[in-house]
Amino acid sequence: MKLLSAPLCGLASLCLIAACRAAEAQPPAADEPGWTSLFNGRDLAGWTVKCKPADREKVCWKVEDGVIVADSMEAGKHDYIWLLSEKEYGNFVLRLRFQALRNNPGNSGVQVRSRYDDEAGWLDGPQVDIHPPGPWRTGMVWDETRGNQRWLWPEIPKGTWVNEAMAAPKLKFFFNDDSPAWNDLEIAARGTQLQAALNGVPVMEWNGRGVLDDPLHRQRRVGLRGHIALQIHTGDRLNIRYKDIRIRELPD
Repeated sequence: MKLLSAPLCGLASLCLIAACRAAEAQPPAADEPGWTSLFNGRDLAGWTVKCKPADREKVCWKVEDGVIVADSMEAGKHDYIWLLSEKEYGNFVLRLRFQALRNNPGNSGVQVRSRYDDEAGWLDGPQVDIHPPGPWRTGMVWDETRGNQRWLWPEIPKGTWVNEAMAAPKLKFFFNDDSPAWNDLEIAARGTQLQAALNGVPVMEWNGRGVLDDPLHRQRRVGLRGHIALQIHTGDRLNIRYKDIRIRELPD
């Protein structure tokens, strides 16, 4: 319980903000002042697929009916396959919508301030998890950075694993046959502070001071600035859709 006290107290500070967000009937338009669309609804312009050589011929990221589809259901054996933003970001608020099929066995997530090492075939940086098989895990933060691969939030010891008791209270997660069928995810990054809200409910607030700015993350040039990426987890059969991806950059 002691491990969770700090994150849960932090969540309380987002309640008023979340209530205001929940009242918004529509996401901001692509041309709303201060917001930039990262997906044009037609193709993957502004994004690039990153993966190991053995997976390069597999078409797991595509655009169908105006949404980005991550589909590895028939991909067979595969490693991580990422959709990486061409642009880098530092401080920002990111909003997107995702739709997960019920009984989807695979894991996804949103990498922030991350960087792909083409030589090693690895994406370093923190990830906000999206986990349809166990929706309670959505919003937790895993660090893909080599040398520090562990859960960052909840703040548990390296080598231990999260469980449902650590999930944010009142978390809401929708599947494709629910109403609504789409989930709204917001991720904010300001300095070493990361926050996330799912469908208007705060699910994560974590200050990564001493982690995101430590020598390891600085060596990899991640944690404070880098790319945004959508994940297909290694070996997983995944079918998930993304749309309405937009960002508002914040001053340093």
